Amino acid sequence: MNNFNYSKICSNLLKNLPERMSKIVDRRFGLSNNKRETLEAIGESYGITRERVRQIEREGLSKIDSEGAECQKVFSYFNNVFASAGNLREEQALLNSLGKEKDCNSIFFLLCLGNDYQRVSEDNEFNSFWTKDEDALKSAKRVISSTLNKLKKDNTIYTLQDLFKSQKSEISKILNKVDQNSFNACLEISKKIGKNPEGEIGLAKWVEINPRGIKDKAYLVLKKNGEPLHFTKVAQAIEDSPYFPQNKIHKATVHNELIKDDRFVLVGRGLYGLKEWGYEPGIVREIIASVLKKSGRPMEKEVVLKQVLDQRVVKENTVFLNLQNKEYFNKTAEGKYVIKEG
Repeated sequence: MNNFNYSKICSNLLKNLPERMSKIVDRRFGLSNNKRETLEAIGESYGITRERVRQIEREGLSKIDSEGAECQKVFSYFNNVFASAGNLREEQALLNSLGKEKDCNSIFFLLCLGNDYQRVSEDNEFNSFWTKDEDALKSAKRVISSTLNKLKKDNTIYTLQDLFKSQKSEISKILNKVDQNSFNACLEISKKIGKNPEGEIGLAKWVEINPRGIKDKAYLVLKKNGEPLHFTKVAQAIEDSPYFPQNKIHKATVHNELIKDDRFVLVGRGLYGLKEWGYEPGIVREIIASVLKKSGRPMEKEVVLKQVLDQRVVKENTVFLNLQNKEYFNKTAEGKYVIKEG
């Protein structure tokens, strides 16, 4: 981290501008109060059109002398940061890497003054980003395309380190600077690739990357836990997790969402597991029927019990009572059980 006083540097750069011009540039970039103002808002306060404000802003930027030693030291530092990431960075990541949060507007202003830096605005595929090299975007697009194909094929999330290792051979054909930082910089600008709060990378639309709503968050809590949880504990885990910053979670809401989503299976009283773990939906009687049907032959009571208890967290007696329901099951002369026909 550097020790530049970005605010003071920007203030010094505005000193030689006419007063109104200086204030308009200041307000447009939010240099004094950390709040950028629109062309319309500034125009209304001066009684001029938004286009006239734009003209004054452009004229002001053209008049600022950024060739001084102080600015050149800043630009030299910026250049080093760009170089460490392959000359391309997503905008917010770049601002964060160049200074503290309070400095973001000042850094943005200085980037706009630097002749070497080009800003590319956000569109449907990419976040806003800055580059020092026009070819960097072409290379980044190829890296992103290759990584998207891998993520879709593998259908799994990766740590940055593991993803870089798996893609290193491929991206060495694309990037001049082949390291983890440059690879990460390429991925950051893509809207189709995302990173969750734990630093894991995957498709932005995946639940593991961008969970939406209570159901997705419950799914992630259960998946991370690895075994069934009571819905009250699911609710508490969502509420306590820094992964999901939000207000208080209502337990009843969680219960209702779990019931409606077929990713979850009620395996005991208030206990939910994931269908992907092999749990089948249904009440105990239906699970018994499924076990017997899959077997295709009469089964001993203890064998049925074991397989049902793999699916449900219930008392043994509950299973035995259901087995004795003659409307659905028959007991053979050998003391084994089958599904009642008809």
